[in-house]
Order: sequence, then structure tokens, then C-alpha cells
Amino acid sequence: MKPITIFLLASTITAAAQQPLHLSLEETIARARVNSVDAAVALNELRTAYWEYRTYRAELLPELSFTATVPSYHKQYSAYMNSEGSYSFVRNNYLQMTGELSVTQNVWLTGGSLSLNSSIDFFRQLEGDKYNRFMSIPVALTLNQPIFGVNTVKWDRKIEPVRYAEAKAQFLSATETVAMSAINYYFNLLMAKENVEIARQNLDNASRLYEVAKEKRAMGQISENDLLQMELNLLNARSSLTDCESNLKSNMFTLRSFLDLGEDVEIVPEIPSRIPVVDVTYADALEKALANNKFAKNLRRRQLEADYEVAKAKGNMRQINLFAQVGYTGTDHTFGASYQRLKDNQVVEIGFTVPILDWGKRRGRVKVAESNRQVVESRLRQESQNFNQDIFILVERFCNQQQQLGIADKASAIAQRRYDTNVETFLIGRISTLDLNDSQVKKDESRQEYVNELFRYWYYFYQLRSITLWDYENSTGIDADIERIVKS
Repeated sequence: MKPITIFLLASTITAAAQQPLHLSLEETIARARVNSVDAAVALNELRTAYWEYRTYRAELLPELSFTATVPSYHKQYSAYMNSEGSYSFVRNNYLQMTGELSVTQNVWLTGGSLSLNSSIDFFRQLEGDKYNRFMSIPVALTLNQPIFGVNTVKWDRKIEPVRYAEAKAQFLSATETVAMSAINYYFNLLMAKENVEIARQNLDNASRLYEVAKEKRAMGQISENDLLQMELNLLNARSSLTDCESNLKSNMFTLRSFLDLGEDVEIVPEIPSRIPVVDVTYADALEKALANNKFAKNLRRRQLEADYEVAKAKGNMRQINLFAQVGYTGTDHTFGASYQRLKDNQVVEIGFTVPILDWGKRRGRVKVAESNRQVVESRLRQESQNFNQDIFILVERFCNQQQQLGIADKASAIAQRRYDTNVETFLIGRISTLDLNDSQVKKDESRQEYVNELFRYWYYFYQLRSITLWDYENSTGIDADIERIVKS
């Protein structure tokens, strides 16, 4: 390939790479939900909650396990008590192997566990009277049941589904919170861009007016003070443009970083032309928030956890455990024979711990748990009232914002027309520089206020979505395929 061709191709690629990236607000939100660090954090938190819930679900299913020791070799001296009560040491040299297959099921109704076991033990004496020995337990049914204690499995069945539902709602709210952050950064850049455009326009006007003012001063139509004011306006316009351009670069860097874009990407934000107009009432928003938001699920979970702590403290006041095993066993010198002539194998144990004198320690723990539950209930009531109040305020602000946005739009248009008229009037010498400067300030402030009102509208809109988890434009709930998202 010729050098000139390579140069042209490289120039084309560089120019294409430096093309400005025009982003609408919707595109920015969509990119943020995929590429931002906040979105990644929300996804990882969801994955953690998902696998914790899967682990809890697995606890309710039968568990099949195999345990083995192959081999266990011993060559040592061991203490041995003779028939008259004296001790001596005997030498042991043997090989032992064990294996057990078991199926265990947690019983959520009682909090115990039921297991079905099958095991084989092998013993080989390696010195003296050498021999092999097998002991088999073809089948044994084992029950391990705490009595009067707290049923942890039953409480988990109450708490864990609520915890997982809370985590899913938290993820959906987090995606809307990411959108709110994107809106904040986007409008910061948009406002900086508008300020640059305003500053450039003001600089052009100031330069043109200063030239006109010099001519008028030469003809004696304006005073020296007015000419100096025009020059001062020109210098201020240049300074303002420099500050605005610096602020634009700073806000562009922030948005690029948030969207995980390259440092050479120039983002060009666009003023949203589509404004969703929706009808929202406090009662409807509160109903949807209580049904969908993580808040209601968080209250339910914390109440259940407080109740569980009380139940656990009461259960620990006395401990009684039942262990029962029924089955068959056999033993012989050969593997096959150990499964013949089987005999009954039953074990029943009841162990208990009842405090006789603990100086009120266990009863005190119950009182502490009950007091903590009352504190939690008080906090939940207060948080519920605050939550309702926040929704009321948000709905009021959003509904008012629709009006404020329309007013700001009209005010900006009027201020722009007034400024354009004053510029023409000044050129023919009918208004002073003070009136012209005042109209310029009002024009700039009105434009900035319109962008601010636009930002507030979109921010309130997505804040409402985040709290209610409801898409007001399409009148449908905000949901997601959690399984696909977690496994993607």
C-alpha cells in the first residue's frame, strides 16, 4: 500500500474516531444502566442475594452425601485395663476403612432432621492373630429432633423469601437510581453546554456592540462612560466564555467516566424534546410503592427477624434433644456374610439442659429480645410515616413541576425576544447600556432556569419510578427477568 494511501486512511479513521457523540437523555440512561459502576454494583448485590436464596432453598431439599475414610492405619501402643483393674500397654497394628451413604432431609414443620443411612466398616489386624472383620448397617433411619427449641427452618421459610423479594425490589430501584444519576450528570453537561453557547452569543453581541459604541462615541452620540461600559462588557464576556468552556470539559469528563466512555469521546447532549405528561395521585403512588418498593418488604423482614430473636431467646431457656435410630446391622469375617443374619440396631437418646440457678441470665435475654423488638416496632412505625410523607412531597413536587416547566419555557422565550429587541433598540440609541445589560442578564437567567426546571422534571419522574417501581408512561410495573440477568 502506498504511503499516501496509508496516510489518507489513517486520517479518515482518526476523523471518524473524533466525531462528536450525540446523546439523547434516553440513550444516556440506557448506557448508564449497562456500563456504569453503579449498575455493576447493583447487579453483583442481586447475584449475592440470588445465590443466598438458592442456598436457602437447597436446605429444604434432601441432601445425598458419601463419607469415607480409606484408609486409617494405626501402629501404636494403647492403654489396656486388665480384669483386676491394672493397666498395661498393648501393641496395635491394624488397618481400618469406613464408608457411609446418607440421605438427609430437614423437617421444617418440627425443625429436626431425618436421615436414611447405609454404612460398612472394615477392620484388618496386621500382627499376631491376623484376621479381617466387616460390620455392615444396610439401612438405618435416624431422627435428630430438638424439643422446645426455636425452629430455625420454619423461621427461615418466613424470612428468606421476604429477604429475596426485598433484594429484587432493591435491584429494580437501583436501576432507576442509576437513571437518576445519569440524569444529574447529563443535565450538568447540558447546562454547561448551554452556558457556553450563551457566553459565545454574549461575546459576539458584546464585540458587535462595542464596535458600534466606538463609532457612536466618535460622533458624540454616547458618553465616555457608556463606551467604557461596553468595553467592560466585552472583557467580562471573554472571561465568562473561558470559565464556561472549562466547566464544560469538567462535566463532560464526569459523564464520560460514568458511562465508561473513552477520554477522546466528545459528548454532545441534546435538550429533551419529548416530555412525558402523566397523571399521578398520592393515593395511587402510595399504593404502588407499598406493593412494589423494597421498603414494605424491608419492614416485614425486620419485624420477622425481631420476632425470631424473641423466639430464639425463649427456646434457649431450656434445651431438650431427642436422638433416635432404628435399623439393622451385621458382622462377619467376609463382606458378603456381614449382610446376612442381620440383627436389630436401635439407639434412643434424650438429652436435656435445664438451668437450676442462672441468676436470671436466660430470662434477661428474653427481656432484652422483647425490648429490642419494641424498639424495632417503634422505628418501623416512624419510618413508615416518613416514607408516606416523602411520597406525598414527591408527588406534589412532580405535579407542580409540570406547570413550572411550561412557565419557564414561556419565560425563556419572552426574555430572548426582549433581549433581541433591546439590542436593536440600543443600536439606534433609544435605550441605555444599563437596560441592555439587564435584558441580557434576564435572558441568560431565564434560559438557565428552563434547563433547571427540565432537569427537576426528569429527576422527579425517575425518582417516582424508583419508589413505585411503576412505568407511568406505559402503565405497567417495572420488572425484570432476574434468572436471566443473574446468569448473564
